[in-house]
Amino acid sequence: MNAMTDSGPAADDAARAQELLRRHRQTIDNVDAALVHLLAERFKCTQAVGRLKAENDLPPADPAREARQVERLRALADESGLDPVFAERFLRFIVREVIRHHEQIADEERPSA
Repeated sequence: MNAMTDSGPAADDAARAQELLRRHRQTIDNVDAALVHLLAERFKCTQAVGRLKAENDLPPADPAREARQVERLRALADESGLDPVFAERFLRFIVREVIRHHEQIADEERPSA
């Protein structure tokens, strides 16, 4: 067998690797799509919470709940084999966005002077 041809064990291994790579990437794409949809649903709900807080003059942030959620998410991450530090950073990023949205909603709800 000539090493210059595209057939043989090395070519078969490369083709299998390419097919596995394609399958893994398709799964990653599916998970990414699911994450986007889940985040969209989460933010719809947190927008409703923001309106409820604004209507009842409640603060945009709830540090005690946030602390409980961080502990809960870290434990879930650990049980799932996900780095708890990453999970905490991800949650804190989301919470910062939620608080920002709640502050915007509260500003919109305030009567103009």
